[in-house]
Amino acid sequence: MKAIASLSLDLDNQWSYMKTHGDAGWEAFPSYLDVVVPRVLEFLKARELKITVFVVGQDAALEKNREALASIPAAGHEVGNHSFHHEPWLHLYSEPELESELARAEEAIERATGVRTVGFRGPGFSLSDTTLNVIGRRGYLYDASTLPTFLGPLARAYYFLTAELDPIELERRRALFGKMSDGLRPLKPYVWRLSSGDLVEIPVTTMPFFRIPFHASYLLYLSVWSPALARQYFRASILLCRMAGVAPSLLLHPLDFLGREDVRELAFFPAMGLPREKKLELLSDIIEAYAAEYRVVTMREHATAAACVGNLPAHECKLVSVR
Repeated sequence: MKAIASLSLDLDNQWSYMKTHGDAGWEAFPSYLDVVVPRVLEFLKARELKITVFVVGQDAALEKNREALASIPAAGHEVGNHSFHHEPWLHLYSEPELESELARAEEAIERATGVRTVGFRGPGFSLSDTTLNVIGRRGYLYDASTLPTFLGPLARAYYFLTAELDPIELERRRALFGKMSDGLRPLKPYVWRLSSGDLVEIPVTTMPFFRIPFHASYLLYLSVWSPALARQYFRASILLCRMAGVAPSLLLHPLDFLGREDVRELAFFPAMGLPREKKLELLSDIIEAYAAEYRVVTMREHATAAACVGNLPAHECKLVSVR
């Protein structure tokens, strides 16, 4: 049998990118979910894949998005919690604020989809001891908020180059995409030792040894200069995963499925100068190669399989919030 590997989509909406970037007009919650969700589901159906989609609670709370969101579990995909407000400074929240944030997201997502979430990913890979303890107490099976790479500060600097943020907003975002030390985190699944019990962590996989991201958005960014290089980069990443014994967890974003003609307001985002057809062509090659190499499963299945193996490395909660 093929080894397993997971596939997930962070369903960040147009307003959430505008909010993080500091753009005016995000408060009206502009949305592309009615366009991107059917496109994603059609793409996955054609390849007979079931994945995990992390949904933002604010989107689930809006009537205009409910039909699109309800279609995700109806198509057989897992739904996860991506917070309510989608603020990448979630690590700055107090414990009561986090309890409210997660509860509101859970309730809104369940009303929209009929699903009670058991998996969590923090926006912008935001994570803290408090977040882990709260989701542990709330009965979650797994967290998927870690991105073991040294490149977080570089990604943050790139983002800030195109943003117009006041000092307060910059301070909130100064941990966006993580710290240099995040590159030292494990690539393989492990458990967090919490007072409420163990919580499985499924990291977003980066290239073993080098700790460079290879999720779809990075590959599309590389393809702006050379599609051949992007494909080779992906093949090298998968080869290194096999050599290191890492069952990868690959990450998708909505903008991987949207071209410059779809959302002109997000032209600042890497690779948004590409037309939709070019993006989908590369994405198709990547995902089909991934599915040829692995048995692709949801995040919940990945976490369950990792826990069933037993003897996962354990880590105490000693994350430090950046304030």
